[in-house]
Amino acid sequence: FSKVAGMQEAKQEISEFVQYLKSPQKFKELGARIPKGALLTGPPGTGKTLLAKAVANESQVPFLSMAGSDFVEVFAGVGAARVRDLFKQARGRSPCIIYVDEVDAIGRARRSRHDSIPIFYTENTLNQLLVEMDGMQSLDGVIVLASTNRVDILDEALLRPGRFDRTITIDLPTMSERIDIFKLYLSNYVLKKKPDHYAQRLAELTPGKSGADIANICNEAALHAARSSESSVDKKNFDYAIERVIVGMAKKSASISPHERKVIAFHEAGHALTSWLLEHTDPLLKVSIAPRTKSALGYTQSLPSDRKLYSREQIFDIMCTTLGGRAAEMLKFKTITTGAEDDLKKVTDLAYKQIVECGMNDTIGHLSFRIKKPGEWGKKPYSDKLAHIIDTEVSQLIRRAYIRTEEILTDNMDKLEKLANKLLKDEVLHQEDIVKVIGPPSYPYKIRDRSLSEDQFS
Repeated sequence: FSKVAGMQEAKQEISEFVQYLKSPQKFKELGARIPKGALLTGPPGTGKTLLAKAVANESQVPFLSMAGSDFVEVFAGVGAARVRDLFKQARGRSPCIIYVDEVDAIGRARRSRHDSIPIFYTENTLNQLLVEMDGMQSLDGVIVLASTNRVDILDEALLRPGRFDRTITIDLPTMSERIDIFKLYLSNYVLKKKPDHYAQRLAELTPGKSGADIANICNEAALHAARSSESSVDKKNFDYAIERVIVGMAKKSASISPHERKVIAFHEAGHALTSWLLEHTDPLLKVSIAPRTKSALGYTQSLPSDRKLYSREQIFDIMCTTLGGRAAEMLKFKTITTGAEDDLKKVTDLAYKQIVECGMNDTIGHLSFRIKKPGEWGKKPYSDKLAHIIDTEVSQLIRRAYIRTEEILTDNMDKLEKLANKLLKDEVLHQEDIVKVIGPPSYPYKIRDRSLSEDQFS
C-alpha cells in the first residue's frame, strides 16, 4: 500500500483481506468467516483498480483480472462459460484474487421476460457469477473484488452477504489526501524544488479532482517542461498543466471580432465582480478572455473549498455569480447573447437540486425527490400538479437571483467598466491585478493566503 496515497479508510477496510490471504489459519482457528468479496465503488479515477492491485501485491498472491465487458457476448452461453473458466483458474491457483472491473456490465438488476434477448444472455452470465460466488463449490482462499461507479443499478442478489459482503466506497480525495497524492506522483519527476514545495498549492487548486486527474496534471507539467527544453519542472509548468486539465488548451486559432471580444470581456467581468462582492463565494484567482478549448471564449478561476454542506444563502450567492455574465451583457449592451448557455444550465440544475432534492423551498416543503439522470426512464414520484409548482418555484428562484445580480452590477457599474476594459487590454487578470483595478474584495478573507502567493510557489 506504500504506492497508494490517500483513501486511508478504504485501505484500512480492505487490509482484512490481506491479513486473511497471508495468515488464513489465524482466522480459521477462531471460527471467523472472511468475507468472500468486496465491491469497490466511487467516481471514475479515484483508484479502485489501483487499490485492488495493491491488495494483490501486498498479499503476494496471483491476481486474475477481467473487465465486465469481457463477459458480454451476443452468443448464448459464452459469458457464463467465461465466468466458469475464471473461477476454475482461481480455485486451481488458490490463494488468489479475482478482480472484475466495471462489474455493472454484467451485474445490472434483472428485469422482466419482455426485455431483449441480449439482456437475457447477460442475465445468464450474472446468474453464473452468483452461483460461483455462493454456490455448492467452495471458494476457499479466493477473494473476489469488483469495481463500479454505478452501484445503484446492481442486482440486489449480488450485494447480499455471502457474495460481496463489503461495499468499500472510495470518494474523491480530500485536501490532505490530494497533498499526499501530489507528493507521491511528484517524486517521480525532476523538479526545480522538492515535492513538498509544490504539493500544498497544487492541492488547493484542484478540489474535486480525482487521483487520475492529479496524475494527469503532473504528467502534463512534465510534458510542457520537456517541450520547452527545460531541465526541471517548475511553477509555470504546473500553471499550464492545471489550466489545460481544467479549461483546456489555448485556442489561438479562434477568430473573434472586436465587438465579440468586448461582449466576452463584460461577460467575464460580470462573473468576476459579482463573486468579488458577494459573501458566500470562493476567492477569485484569475479571470481571462483568452479562448480555451473547454471553456469556450473566456473563464473565471476561483479557489474552491472542500465544503460538503451548503446553506440556502450560499447557494443563492453561487447562482448570482453564475448569472453575472448574462446580467452584465444586458446592462452594457441592452441585449443578450448565447454566451450564457452553460451558465443557465448550471443555475437551472442548482435551482432544481435545491428545491426537488434538498427540500429548501417553503412552498414545496421538506420533501425530497431524486432527479433522474439523462437517459434514465421511469415515472415521476410526484403528481403533474406538484411538477407544475416545482417548475414555477424554480423559475421564480432564478428570477430573484437574476434581479439581485442586476442590482449589484448596476450599483457597481464603474467597477464593471474598469474591469472589462482592463481585460480587453491585458486579456488575463490575476487576483492582485483585480485589487489594483477595483480595490480589495468586500470580505477580506477572500484575499488568497500569502503562504500560497506566486512568489512562494515559484
